Amino acid sequence: MLLLVAAVGVFAIAARLPASTLAPRASAQAQRLGRVAAQAGTLVSKTEVRKVLAASDRAAGTAKATTSPTPPPAAPPPVYLNPLRAITGLIPQRVDMGVDFAGSGPIYALGDAVITNAQGDNAGWPGGGWITYQLTSGPAAGLMVYVAEDVQPTVQVGQQVTSSTVIAQMYNDGDGIETGWATPDGSTAESQLAVAGGIGGDGPFPTEVGLSFDALLVALGVPVAPNSVPVLSGYGTLPTNIPAEWSGLS
Repeated sequence: MLLLVAAVGVFAIAARLPASTLAPRASAQAQRLGRVAAQAGTLVSKTEVRKVLAASDRAAGTAKATTSPTPPPAAPPPVYLNPLRAITGLIPQRVDMGVDFAGSGPIYALGDAVITNAQGDNAGWPGGGWITYQLTSGPAAGLMVYVAEDVQPTVQVGQQVTSSTVIAQMYNDGDGIETGWATPDGSTAESQLAVAGGIGGDGPFPTEVGLSFDALLVALGVPVAPNSVPVLSGYGTLPTNIPAEWSGLS
């Protein structure tokens, strides 16, 4: 008789508590407590039942507080960045074999690349600067970029660089810089290849190869060259290995 009274007593106490207090887990714990008490032949007071229910509520509240939604995946970094973003007094001049600019300051790589030339005394270019790098990622992966004339390299041949790497310092010495697509061997501008029209330093300008590089720079936020618009086409031919447009860069 005592065992039955103990079990019924616990269940009766639990039944009289508010519904909000009797969470499923707490109710189950109260029932287990009643069964243990019955087996032991003891009575369980209302106070002890309330303690069990309160402890269960606190545990449930802690679990809810520590549960947070899964954050959305981070956006991928831009494929390429504006290599002239830190140039002071940047002035676009013209499109020729590449694109000419005036100004001074650090020049960055477009994106992930390997340095293939790093000269400050190349006699073939005014000012002597001649830096080339081969892009290793993005839509132009495999293509060679040159930065020439009034620049001093800050990198070495074979160095791996990113869009955060300063590859040269541009200085004001009357010539400005020229940057564009280089030949696969890094020896000169791509426009001089027969497949691109064989156009060298004497023109005619703008070249298709130069307009392509200008379009890439404009897509990255560089001001457009004055002889690039409203030109619909340039001289020479754009080799098939160079993308015709530059969407999806960021």
